[in-house]
Amino acid sequence: MFLIIAGLIVACVIGYVVFSLIKHRKSDKINNVEVDVNVKPNNSERLPIKKALLVGINKYKPELNADLRGCVNDVQDMRKILINTYNFKPENIRVVIDERATKANILSRLAWLINDTKKGDELVFHYSGHGSQVADRNGDEVNDHLDEIMCPHDLNWDDPLTDDILAAIISKLPKGVNLTVISDSCHSGTITRELGNPNNKNKPRYLPPPFDIQSRALDRKLPVNKIAKAPDDANQMHVLLSGCMDNQTSADAYINNRFNGALTWALVDTLKEYPNKTYKEIHEIVLDKLAGGNYSQKPQLSGNKNLINRKIFGGC
Repeated sequence: MFLIIAGLIVACVIGYVVFSLIKHRKSDKINNVEVDVNVKPNNSERLPIKKALLVGINKYKPELNADLRGCVNDVQDMRKILINTYNFKPENIRVVIDERATKANILSRLAWLINDTKKGDELVFHYSGHGSQVADRNGDEVNDHLDEIMCPHDLNWDDPLTDDILAAIISKLPKGVNLTVISDSCHSGTITRELGNPNNKNKPRYLPPPFDIQSRALDRKLPVNKIAKAPDDANQMHVLLSGCMDNQTSADAYINNRFNGALTWALVDTLKEYPNKTYKEIHEIVLDKLAGGNYSQKPQLSGNKNLINRKIFGGC
């Protein structure tokens, strides 16, 4: 009898553990996307801090034939202004570039960025590199919409870094944490006039998928899931500044004898002159600066009214 009772107890304990694990894994699923990110908020009495993750990818794996030139300069420029103007401490900024900017490394650094945070903290995630678009997948089935993707160094078209993954991670932010996402890339293959000019050095930051990937969405007008963007701006937990409109490409540009992303160049140049303006005001100046430089790309700003009318990065 004792053995039977002991066996039942062991079975109950094992069952509870299995149920807890399943429940935990399900809690990490958003829109059928599972993310292995354990986020523990900071509940101490410390003062708010500023943290940043800066990703820049000039070098892609050789078979992609997709190298860029201004992305590392972008993150160097952003790091400098965050430290010198916005009081980010160097130890609270992580930079990932080129061969080290793999999907796994980007995700692990994103986990670092949002972990151990609390209300009032200011976070920045800046990405400079290629973007693209793939048909969304749920298991082995292709659904009727497209996912925007960021392209890490080791891009795998069958296992991309999608908007769904980023949204699932961002959703874990503790309430009151302020996140700014800057995406100096693009997700459309439309070539703007300056990128189509063979006499300049600009390149589009768009990586076209292989034909078998493209064919899953050819001749179909599909809705698009946006990188790090909630369906309703009022529900966003962050501010998103992206490089261009949906039908445009972002320029990997040659500006003042140096390669940069056109968005990052315009943004950093604006922040040097107007460090304490709001996101909305900065966005308007960036638009004018790019138009004055004959760039047709129009960066897009999204976020609810309270977020975009705050001073950028919490001010200096």
